[in-house]
Amino acid sequence: QVQLVESGGRLVQAGGSLRLSCAASGRTFSYYAMGWFRQAPGKEREFVAAISWSGGSTYYADSVKGRFTISRDNAKNTVYLQMNSLKPEDTAVYYCAAGRSPMGAMDYWGKGTLVTVSS
Repeated sequence: QVQLVESGGRLVQAGGSLRLSCAASGRTFSYYAMGWFRQAPGKEREFVAAISWSGGSTYYADSVKGRFTISRDNAKNTVYLQMNSLKPEDTAVYYCAAGRSPMGAMDYWGKGTLVTVSS
């Protein structure tokens, strides 16, 4: 089992920046690819970004490419999502997830952290 706890979500103005963190515990963190997903009110959950177990490969949704950066620190069992140039449409609950492959099905999920971007 892997337990994931997200933090860092809050209210921010459009154009601002925010960094989300996801702390992992349980099975060896560095074995897993990690991803960030989000779910806006009334919408389905969508992929945001993912990173390979080594951090050598990253993947982004087109909607966040160039604005968001995913990274990980295996020594700290933590994955991050740096979000810049935030837009109101980025408002959502952001979830951290762990799986065997960055673009495959995720096996473990956190409970999410709310990001609200005001216009």
